[in-house]
Amino acid sequence: MIFLRKIEIYGLEKIPIVKKGDNIAELIVRAANEEGVGIRDGDIIVVAQTIVSRAEGSIVDLRDIEPSEFAKRIAGDLEKDPRIVEVILREAKEIVRMGRGHIITLTHHGIVCANSGVDKSNVPGEHFVSLLPRDPDLSARKIREEIKRLTGKDVAVIISDTMGRPLREGVIGVAIGASGISPLWDRRGDKDLFGYTLQVTIVAIADELASAAELVMGEADEGIPVVIIRGLEYPRGDEGARVLNRPREKDLFW
Repeated sequence: MIFLRKIEIYGLEKIPIVKKGDNIAELIVRAANEEGVGIRDGDIIVVAQTIVSRAEGSIVDLRDIEPSEFAKRIAGDLEKDPRIVEVILREAKEIVRMGRGHIITLTHHGIVCANSGVDKSNVPGEHFVSLLPRDPDLSARKIREEIKRLTGKDVAVIISDTMGRPLREGVIGVAIGASGISPLWDRRGDKDLFGYTLQVTIVAIADELASAAELVMGEADEGIPVVIIRGLEYPRGDEGARVLNRPREKDLFW
């Protein structure tokens, strides 16, 4: 696999506020055309998780949530809204760690993250929170297939979210769903600068692309939920971002 020396990253600014039932692929194609970017074969389209969740209806009205006694106890200890804690627990397969105001969980998707991915940011209305899409890889595949139907172009789609990392400060963009790209680029067997054969190097290319897109998307008021990355040769595949989730038996810190 040979990477080009230059890639281009376009943030689509004409994506409207996404509502339940909206066709994200149509919105992407329309915005790309209106902004003069278009859609080309090989483009990598990075889509923020929040608009996928809104389109799919993965939004919860906290006024409908009755927290359990367990959720109330955790909320008291961590100074959180007990209704949000209840939603976090419902989205969790397992609690990994709690403390210092944080709940780290293993979601039903197999993702270890804060608060099961439950988020109040970029969701209209003070009483609403978004959940991660039910099946982010399926969501990415549907968007990709619809873009191909609309344009005839073969692209890759990554659904991204921002998450913290163990032993590192700050959040970065990560891929929680993917289609049309192999999320892991296996470099084993390649030669380095001095002719050494790489033995263990596997690059999380989908996460790298999600982080690159985050530089354009921003995390606050920029209003850019979709980014097109162009000019990169990447490994094709449809394993889905689930392959990025490290199994417990391989993790040194669990």
